[in-house]
Amino acid sequence: MPVVVLSLIFPLAAYADFTGKVVAVADGDTLTVLRDREQVKVRLVEIDAPEKAQPFGQKSKQSLSDLCFGKTATLADQGSDRYKRTLARVTCDGIDANTEQVRRGMAWVYRKYAPKDSPLYAVESEAKAAWRGLWADAQPMPPWEWRHSRKDEQ
Repeated sequence: MPVVVLSLIFPLAAYADFTGKVVAVADGDTLTVLRDREQVKVRLVEIDAPEKAQPFGQKSKQSLSDLCFGKTATLADQGSDRYKRTLARVTCDGIDANTEQVRRGMAWVYRKYAPKDSPLYAVESEAKAAWRGLWADAQPMPPWEWRHSRKDEQ
């Protein structure tokens, strides 16, 4: 029986919080953190920012850069995705970057991955009501729809 208990506990121990310096920002929901001389690519969980070629894509990237670039980030590691990026909630200078991107109107709540009871939905509704960021656009297209439409065109 102890073997079963250990096998159930071990996967949970594989994810650990860590800190590192943000050395690059790829877009509004992806950055690179230097951890013990190793570059770790990080995808912010529960949000989806506009792609770089989408309206507000560059502004979203700049927003995340303003929040985190060159700063020490604390990451709540939640595993990795199919691209081998670390999935995490990221805090820079005490600010939850995931939430702040949504608050600024620089990212959507990623409905496919965010829990139904996530507080991010209320933050998104507030940003939308205030016409902040991408919500100033008359008909903003969520990145998951934009990516799907691009695949259809190819």
